[in-house]
Amino acid sequence: ESISVNATWERADLALIKEISHYPVALTGDVLHRMGMMASAIRHTAGKPAFFGTILPLNTREGDNLAIHRALDEAQPGDVLVINGNSEVNRSVFGDLLGEICLAKKVAAVVIDGAVRDIEELDSMGLPVYARAVNPAGPSKWGPGQVGVPVACGNVVCYPGDAIIGDRDGIIVIARSLLPSLAEKVKLQDGYENSFREKV
Repeated sequence: ESISVNATWERADLALIKEISHYPVALTGDVLHRMGMMASAIRHTAGKPAFFGTILPLNTREGDNLAIHRALDEAQPGDVLVINGNSEVNRSVFGDLLGEICLAKKVAAVVIDGAVRDIEELDSMGLPVYARAVNPAGPSKWGPGQVGVPVACGNVVCYPGDAIIGDRDGIIVIARSLLPSLAEKVKLQDGYENSFREKV
């Protein structure tokens, strides 16, 4: 088989991620020393802009989406599909049919270092989609690829099961180990900023 799969990762606690997702990505980024945010080239493309979940990562060859189909077999509710499509922008690897599968599997969002198509349909589905580009040309389905391994996406290494949160400003990736203490720090930072605003 041309797709290798690791299906054994541990997922971060969705309740903890949800708590942090109530705050802006920018604020959480400030607390994390402004690290772990994806490149601005990965931008909101369809559906709702705000999302949170755990990373289901995959590597796929440029313009090919066999690995995406295979990854969706592993998808659990709250997973965010994070796709390293090697920044290919002239052939899309994701569209409305895969979007339908994502909805059925309760996938929280799709983040693609590559291109997407069927924007109108994806928009009406409401599935949050972030991508590097939009292109009508469809993919091949030959592979190869890897599922459930750390991947690069928008200049950030994304580990399986780690946290990912998006809003209109962009996307932040948060290591599982940082989550338990993070909510309190973000809350403090939010309080500090609000008191500053009141002074202004």
